[in-house]
Amino acid sequence: MPLAERPRERLQSLGAGALSSVELLAVILGRGVAGEPVLQSAQRLIAHFGGPSGIACASVEELSKLKGIGLAKACQLKAAFELAKRAGGIKGEYQPCIKTPEDVFQIIYPLVCDEKKEYFFCLMLDVKSRLIRVGHISVGSLEASVVHPREVFKEALSASAAFVILAHNHPSGDTEPSHDDIGLSARLREAGGIMGIEVLDHIIIGGQSFTSLKRQGLL
Repeated sequence: MPLAERPRERLQSLGAGALSSVELLAVILGRGVAGEPVLQSAQRLIAHFGGPSGIACASVEELSKLKGIGLAKACQLKAAFELAKRAGGIKGEYQPCIKTPEDVFQIIYPLVCDEKKEYFFCLMLDVKSRLIRVGHISVGSLEASVVHPREVFKEALSASAAFVILAHNHPSGDTEPSHDDIGLSARLREAGGIMGIEVLDHIIIGGQSFTSLKRQGLL
Protein backbone atom coordinates (compact mmCIF):
# COMPACT_ATOMS: atom_id res chain seq x y z
CA MET A 1 0.00 0.00 0.00
CA PRO A 2 1.42 3.43 -0.94
CA LEU A 3 2.60 5.36 2.13
CA ALA A 4 0.11 8.21 1.56
CA GLU A 5 -2.82 5.75 1.61
CA ARG A 6 -1.96 4.12 4.94
CA PRO A 7 -4.43 4.97 7.71
CA ARG A 8 -1.84 6.32 10.13
CA GLU A 9 -0.30 8.60 7.53
CA ARG A 10 -3.75 9.76 6.36
CA LEU A 11 -4.69 10.61 9.93
CA GLN A 12 -1.49 12.58 10.35
CA SER A 13 -1.97 14.57 7.15
CA LEU A 14 -5.77 14.92 7.00
CA GLY A 15 -6.97 14.58 10.59
CA ALA A 16 -9.02 11.84 12.25
CA GLY A 17 -12.30 13.23 10.92
CA ALA A 18 -11.29 12.42 7.34
CA LEU A 19 -10.86 8.70 8.03
CA SER A 20 -13.52 6.02 7.63
CA SER A 21 -14.51 3.81 10.57
CA VAL A 22 -12.46 0.99 9.04
CA GLU A 23 -9.39 3.23 8.83
CA LEU A 24 -9.81 4.47 12.41
CA LEU A 25 -10.12 0.91 13.66
CA ALA A 26 -7.03 -0.03 11.66
CA VAL A 27 -5.07 2.70 13.45
CA ILE A 28 -6.18 1.30 16.82
CA LEU A 29 -5.25 -2.26 15.81
CA GLY A 30 -1.85 -1.05 14.64
CA ARG A 31 -1.05 -4.05 12.49
CA GLY A 32 -2.86 -6.83 10.71
CA VAL A 33 -3.74 -10.09 12.38
CA ALA A 34 -3.56 -13.69 11.17
CA GLY A 35 -1.37 -12.72 8.24
CA GLU A 36 -3.84 -10.28 6.67
CA PRO A 37 -3.44 -6.51 6.05
CA VAL A 38 -4.62 -4.30 8.91
CA LEU A 39 -7.38 -2.71 6.81
CA GLN A 40 -8.73 -6.16 6.00
CA SER A 41 -8.62 -7.10 9.68
CA ALA A 42 -10.50 -3.93 10.58
CA GLN A 43 -13.10 -4.56 7.87
CA ARG A 44 -13.60 -8.13 9.10
CA LEU A 45 -14.06 -6.91 12.68
CA ILE A 46 -16.63 -4.30 11.69
CA ALA A 47 -18.51 -6.76 9.48
CA HIS A 48 -18.63 -9.34 12.27
CA PHE A 49 -20.06 -6.97 14.90
CA GLY A 50 -22.17 -4.85 12.54
CA GLY A 51 -20.28 -1.58 12.95
CA PRO A 52 -18.39 0.48 15.56
CA SER A 53 -21.29 0.44 18.05
CA GLY A 54 -21.34 -3.36 17.90
CA ILE A 55 -17.64 -3.49 18.67
CA ALA A 56 -18.14 -1.03 21.53
CA CYS A 57 -20.82 -3.29 23.02
CA ALA A 58 -18.83 -6.51 22.61
CA SER A 59 -17.16 -8.00 25.68
CA VAL A 60 -13.44 -8.75 25.91
CA GLU A 61 -14.32 -12.45 25.67
CA GLU A 62 -16.36 -11.94 22.49
CA LEU A 63 -13.62 -9.85 20.89
CA SER A 64 -10.82 -12.23 21.82
CA LYS A 65 -12.65 -15.18 20.25
CA LEU A 66 -12.33 -13.58 16.82
CA LYS A 67 -9.53 -15.01 14.72
CA GLY A 68 -6.24 -13.22 15.31
CA ILE A 69 -7.51 -10.77 17.93
CA GLY A 70 -6.50 -12.41 21.18
CA LEU A 71 -6.69 -11.02 24.70
CA ALA A 72 -4.18 -8.19 24.23
CA LYS A 73 -5.92 -6.64 21.21
CA ALA A 74 -9.36 -7.24 22.73
CA CYS A 75 -8.33 -5.29 25.83
CA GLN A 76 -6.80 -2.61 23.62
CA LEU A 77 -10.10 -2.19 21.76
CA LYS A 78 -12.20 -2.11 24.94
CA ALA A 79 -9.87 0.47 26.46
CA ALA A 80 -10.11 2.66 23.35
CA PHE A 81 -13.93 2.58 23.31
CA GLU A 82 -14.13 3.16 27.07
CA LEU A 83 -11.87 6.19 26.72
CA ALA A 84 -14.08 7.47 23.89
CA LYS A 85 -17.12 7.01 26.15
CA ARG A 86 -15.50 8.99 28.96
CA ALA A 87 -14.49 11.72 26.54
CA GLY A 88 -18.00 11.86 25.06
CA GLY A 89 -18.41 15.42 26.27
CA ILE A 90 -15.74 16.77 23.93
CA LYS A 91 -17.31 19.00 21.31
CA GLY A 92 -16.73 18.01 17.71
CA GLU A 93 -17.21 19.77 14.41
CA TYR A 94 -20.46 17.91 13.65
CA GLN A 95 -23.42 18.88 15.81
CA PRO A 96 -26.47 16.66 15.22
CA CYS A 97 -29.90 18.19 15.78
CA ILE A 98 -31.81 16.43 18.56
CA LYS A 99 -35.51 16.49 17.69
CA THR A 100 -36.94 13.27 19.11
CA PRO A 101 -36.34 10.72 21.89
CA GLU A 102 -35.21 8.36 19.13
CA ASP A 103 -32.34 10.76 18.40
CA VAL A 104 -31.28 10.60 22.05
CA PHE A 105 -31.47 6.81 22.03
CA GLN A 106 -29.18 6.59 18.99
CA ILE A 107 -26.54 8.64 20.81
CA ILE A 108 -26.73 7.09 24.28
CA TYR A 109 -27.46 3.43 23.53
CA PRO A 110 -23.91 2.59 22.30
CA LEU A 111 -22.54 4.05 25.54
CA VAL A 112 -24.62 1.84 27.85
CA CYS A 113 -25.60 -1.25 25.88
CA ASP A 114 -23.34 -3.63 27.81
CA GLU A 115 -23.18 -1.84 31.15
CA LYS A 116 -24.26 -3.49 34.41
CA LYS A 117 -24.48 -0.22 36.33
CA GLU A 118 -26.63 2.86 35.81
CA TYR A 119 -24.96 5.67 33.87
CA PHE A 120 -26.51 9.13 33.99
CA PHE A 121 -25.94 11.55 31.10
CA CYS A 122 -26.88 15.11 30.27
CA LEU A 123 -27.17 16.09 26.60
CA MET A 124 -26.56 19.80 26.19
CA LEU A 125 -28.21 21.59 23.27
CA ASP A 126 -27.94 25.06 21.77
CA VAL A 127 -30.89 27.31 20.89
CA LYS A 128 -31.39 25.37 17.63
CA SER A 129 -31.48 22.04 19.49
CA ARG A 130 -28.08 21.05 18.11
CA LEU A 131 -25.99 18.83 20.35
CA ILE A 132 -23.15 20.73 21.98
CA ARG A 133 -21.81 17.91 24.13
CA VAL A 134 -22.78 14.87 26.18
CA GLY A 135 -21.92 15.12 29.85
CA HIS A 136 -21.31 11.92 31.84
CA ILE A 137 -22.69 12.89 35.26
CA SER A 138 -22.61 9.79 37.45
CA VAL A 139 -22.35 6.01 37.71
CA GLY A 140 -24.44 3.88 40.04
CA SER A 141 -28.11 3.56 40.91
CA LEU A 142 -29.95 6.81 41.45
CA GLU A 143 -30.70 5.69 45.00
CA ALA A 144 -27.02 5.11 45.82
CA SER A 145 -25.49 7.85 43.70
CA VAL A 146 -27.55 11.02 43.98
CA VAL A 147 -27.47 13.21 40.88
CA HIS A 148 -27.18 16.73 42.23
CA PRO A 149 -28.49 19.64 40.13
CA ARG A 150 -25.16 21.36 40.71
CA GLU A 151 -23.30 18.65 38.79
CA VAL A 152 -25.76 18.69 35.90
CA PHE A 153 -26.00 22.42 35.41
CA LYS A 154 -22.35 23.17 36.07
CA GLU A 155 -21.58 21.41 32.80
CA ALA A 156 -24.59 22.92 31.03
CA LEU A 157 -23.61 26.45 32.04
CA SER A 158 -20.01 25.81 31.01
CA ALA A 159 -21.26 24.69 27.57
CA SER A 160 -23.61 27.71 27.26
CA ALA A 161 -26.48 25.29 26.73
CA ALA A 162 -30.01 26.57 26.13
CA PHE A 163 -31.63 23.18 26.74
CA VAL A 164 -30.69 19.85 28.30
CA ILE A 165 -32.03 16.33 27.93
CA LEU A 166 -31.42 13.82 30.70
CA ALA A 167 -30.73 10.17 29.97
CA HIS A 168 -29.79 7.09 31.93
CA ASN A 169 -29.93 3.33 31.58
CA HIS A 170 -31.70 0.60 33.51
CA PRO A 171 -29.41 -2.47 33.32
CA SER A 172 -32.42 -4.67 34.14
CA GLY A 173 -33.87 -3.82 30.73
CA ASP A 174 -37.07 -2.45 32.27
CA THR A 175 -37.61 1.12 31.05
CA GLU A 176 -40.50 1.88 33.42
CA PRO A 177 -39.63 5.12 35.29
CA SER A 178 -39.19 4.63 39.02
CA HIS A 179 -40.40 7.09 41.67
CA ASP A 180 -36.76 8.20 42.00
CA ASP A 181 -36.53 8.82 38.25
CA ILE A 182 -39.69 10.93 38.26
CA GLY A 183 -38.71 12.86 41.38
CA LEU A 184 -35.20 13.56 40.09
CA SER A 185 -36.57 14.78 36.76
CA ALA A 186 -38.91 17.20 38.54
CA ARG A 187 -36.10 18.57 40.75
CA LEU A 188 -33.77 19.06 37.80
CA ARG A 189 -36.48 20.70 35.72
CA GLU A 190 -37.18 23.13 38.57
CA ALA A 191 -33.48 23.88 39.01
CA GLY A 192 -33.08 24.40 35.27
CA GLY A 193 -35.97 26.84 35.23
CA ILE A 194 -34.23 28.97 37.84
CA MET A 195 -31.06 29.06 35.74
CA GLY A 196 -32.83 29.61 32.41
CA ILE A 197 -31.95 26.17 31.04
CA GLU A 198 -35.00 24.12 30.07
CA VAL A 199 -35.03 20.38 30.72
CA LEU A 200 -36.72 19.01 27.59
CA ASP A 201 -36.97 15.33 28.43
CA HIS A 202 -35.59 12.42 30.42
CA ILE A 203 -34.92 9.23 28.46
CA ILE A 204 -34.61 5.86 30.19
CA ILE A 205 -32.88 3.15 28.17
CA GLY A 206 -33.22 -0.56 28.87
CA GLY A 207 -32.10 -3.28 26.49
CA GLN A 208 -32.85 -2.03 22.99
CA SER A 209 -35.85 0.10 23.97
CA PHE A 210 -36.47 3.35 25.81
CA THR A 211 -39.09 5.42 27.59
CA SER A 212 -39.51 9.18 27.27
CA LEU A 213 -40.84 10.79 30.45
CA LYS A 214 -42.13 13.69 28.37
CA ARG A 215 -44.14 11.38 26.10
CA GLN A 216 -45.50 9.65 29.19
CA GLY A 217 -46.64 13.00 30.60
CA LEU A 218 -44.26 12.62 33.56
CA LEU A 219 -42.17 15.71 32.86
